[in-house]
Amino acid sequence: MGLDRGKALRASQAVIGQRIGDHTLLDREGRPVRLSSYRGKPLLVSFIYTGCFQVCPTTTRSLLETVQGLQKTVGANQFNVVSIGFNQPADSPQALKTFATQYQVNQPNWEFLSPSMSTVGPLSRDFGFVFEATPAGFDHVLQVSLVDADGRIVRQIYGESLAPAELGEPLKLLLSGAPAEPTLRLDDLMDRVRILCTVYDPKTGEYRVDYTLPIQVAGGLTFFVIMLVFLFNEWRSRPGARSKGARRA
Repeated sequence: MGLDRGKALRASQAVIGQRIGDHTLLDREGRPVRLSSYRGKPLLVSFIYTGCFQVCPTTTRSLLETVQGLQKTVGANQFNVVSIGFNQPADSPQALKTFATQYQVNQPNWEFLSPSMSTVGPLSRDFGFVFEATPAGFDHVLQVSLVDADGRIVRQIYGESLAPAELGEPLKLLLSGAPAEPTLRLDDLMDRVRILCTVYDPKTGEYRVDYTLPIQVAGGLTFFVIMLVFLFNEWRSRPGARSKGARRA
């Protein structure tokens, strides 16, 4: 049946105002990092899994563009960013390092962290992050959690593409010492949130796997192979190519 969007969003919203636990994770070099070490500055937290070929890379690139814009407006050292790989043990420090390199995330204030399998459950509950395994990967709400300097979740920002203002405005409020603005109503959120690796069909009220990208990739590869075969045959059919082959024989 897939993920229940309403239930997932309610769980996500329920943790706003709560302080996250002091979990210990591993960075890309395999070194332990305590979440409490990020206190003192606002923190942006996203959950990804490195086996995703479509939505996680898209959301990470969108977050990267937003972060780069925020660094220009509020300063590069005013906040931190963490991406957490929740698919354990596949999302190892090395896998996250490869993911970060592949998508050119090299900001000094952005780390990719790998929790242990036993930590994934408590960690995801702290952030109100609900996910469910499917034949296509995982369904989960696309969210970025905004955590204040004291380690409390003050805002959940949703969607595949992040508008700079959605993160920038509440972040500026935190940096100025003002309370973060309330988020949208649940009904409005449900109209906006997309579920990972699936597409919601309003006609049936169900989710279906989106095969658009793999089909496009397969089509591109097929075209490339066909062109290579065509060019090779064209080369073989040229008189010069046949004579060279005859001389070698």
